[in-house]
Amino acid sequence: MIIEIAELTIDVERADAFEQAVASCAPLFRAAKGCRSMALQRVIEDPTRYHLLVGWDSVEDHMVHFRESEAFQSWRAAVSGFFVAPPTVVHGETRAHFFGATPRSPAP
Repeated sequence: MIIEIAELTIDVERADAFEQAVASCAPLFRAAKGCRSMALQRVIEDPTRYHLLVGWDSVEDHMVHFRESEAFQSWRAAVSGFFVAPPTVVHGETRAHFFGATPRSPAP
């Protein structure tokens, strides 16, 4: 599995609305070809920054199938107004997992 790591910088005064907008878009990702997971993490040291972590079967599922879809347009329309800097996106793959379970987010 490939993990998309998007760093998103927003206005901290709008954090709650941003988090709600991301949550409202989860069904778009869930329905996307090759999408396996989605999580949003807030950076503790800088509450204006978030990491969106999305698991994909392949980079192509993200960069072609999703990015060229209506769902992506809906995602961008819902969240782009919160950005105070352009998002940065990279893709990673696990090369080794040494110990421990994947951290879980607190229940909503």
